[in-house]
Amino acid sequence: MAIKQRRMTLEEFLKLPEEKPSLEFEDGVVTQKVPPQAQHGVLQVSLCEMVNSVMRPRKIALAIPELRTTYDRYSRVPDVAVYTWRRIPRQPNGRIANDFWEPPDIAIEIVSPGQRVSTLVEKCTWYVEHGVKAALIVDPDHDTIQWFRPGQATITLRREDSIDLSDIVPGLILSVADIFDELLI
Repeated sequence: MAIKQRRMTLEEFLKLPEEKPSLEFEDGVVTQKVPPQAQHGVLQVSLCEMVNSVMRPRKIALAIPELRTTYDRYSRVPDVAVYTWRRIPRQPNGRIANDFWEPPDIAIEIVSPGQRVSTLVEKCTWYVEHGVKAALIVDPDHDTIQWFRPGQATITLRREDSIDLSDIVPGLILSVADIFDELLI
């Protein structure tokens, strides 16, 4: 569900100032993401911590929340973007770049209240058709995760399942139960 919609070119879009919630560009249309709420925010932070606590110290991968990624004439902001270490864009001085012009290895979207899951399914399908190796839709209302892979049927995972992403990020296996248990206070 977009809050704003207007048409322009990608070049015009990239000149706009950043907004919160983030603007996205797809097929000539600018939309604004649904404002996140508490469960969304907790899951977003937790997923980044789950990846970064193990992968970042070993320089295997980095998870970044709300990162603008621009490629294939679209500019999207996954809730969590995961890049393997060697694919992280860098400035000449070795610092991480600000602009990411390649797809993430893993894109994660989290369902917000009032958001249509079908919109996220379309987005995750697009991700895996355009270079993302795995896309996930995390649905806190149903404690399920939909897993998208290029050329494969979508899999729906439940609390008893694990997400083995080690073919993309060596050693990255996430427990669905552990993800949703982050919502328990």
